[in-house]
Amino acid sequence: MRIITLNLNGIRSAANKGFYPWLQQMQPDILCMQEIKAQATDMTAEMLAPEGYHGYFHYADKKGYSGVGIYSKQKPDAVIEGLGIADIDAEGRYLECRFGHLCVISLYLPSGSSGEERQQFKFSVMARFMLHLEQLIKCGYEVVICGDWNIAHQEIDLRNYKGNKKNSGFLPEERAWMTDLFSRVGWVDVYRRLHPETTEECYTWWSNRGQAWAKNVGWRIDYQIATPDFAEKATQAAIYKTERFSDHAPLVIDYRI
Repeated sequence: MRIITLNLNGIRSAANKGFYPWLQQMQPDILCMQEIKAQATDMTAEMLAPEGYHGYFHYADKKGYSGVGIYSKQKPDAVIEGLGIADIDAEGRYLECRFGHLCVISLYLPSGSSGEERQQFKFSVMARFMLHLEQLIKCGYEVVICGDWNIAHQEIDLRNYKGNKKNSGFLPEERAWMTDLFSRVGWVDVYRRLHPETTEECYTWWSNRGQAWAKNVGWRIDYQIATPDFAEKATQAAIYKTERFSDHAPLVIDYRI
């Protein structure tokens, strides 16, 4: 089973950059998308359901903002839009599809980089989402949460860690929250399980400023985070950089099912 996660930074923009031919080439069983930046009325037939795939979406209330989606070859048994928390759900940040004993989630956690107000909202979302994560790991399903978490967990997860210790995405409180997620709650960072020491090759996002892509000044903020049993089934993980559809790169993980 191949699962891919990608922040599209706009589904219409990604479509213009060759995203759909690439999807057919890669043939994932499931693809999780974040930041689709579209409403239902903006979506073409191909965007709603590419050839061979079912499509599901959780749109933000605000036009051209946020939103998540999932493409799957198999039709899910159930689809859950949102967390049931009004201010989070208004931003279209959570979509869950269930396939038998497997639950796949597309997640887009907020960024706090635009200012203190958004950083406080990010902390609020993290606190409330942790309660959901604590319950979800006990739900009896195998679960994988794919998405843009907007946090680089460790120093090896970004190039310029020394210069970012006071910046959103690498704040001590954010990093401690992720450590708690793994060490106390028991979730597994699937990429790090397969590549515990990788540094330069692990980045999934590059700023559009200062030739960050050309110089590989990147961050690892896109993850597949799974329940322990499902994480054990991962056989290989790679970050696709041959083509660019977004300021993020696709994280591709194969699981032995």
